[in-house]
Amino acid sequence: MTEAIMTMSALAQPTRLRVTMTLASEFPKGLPVGELAARVDTPQNTMSGHLAILSRAGLVATRRIGRIVEYRAEPGSLRSLAEFLLANAPEES
Repeated sequence: MTEAIMTMSALAQPTRLRVTMTLASEFPKGLPVGELAARVDTPQNTMSGHLAILSRAGLVATRRIGRIVEYRAEPGSLRSLAEFLLANAPEES
């Protein structure tokens, strides 16, 4: 339950949700932080805070390529959240 709350909290902000959706659409590739900031129309200096929250929630992973930091989606966290939410859902009739 704690993991689900952390994941939902990270996604409960418009910029972080857009970042997650953008990275998920690029999976398995990642995006450099500058390109990601441009795509979601967010200043690069505030993007790092959003990415730190998403990283702590297990929603994104980083990879350094020389001086460039690339972020990519971690779909397992979204899958785990969906499974948790659906675990006790009633069957459709």
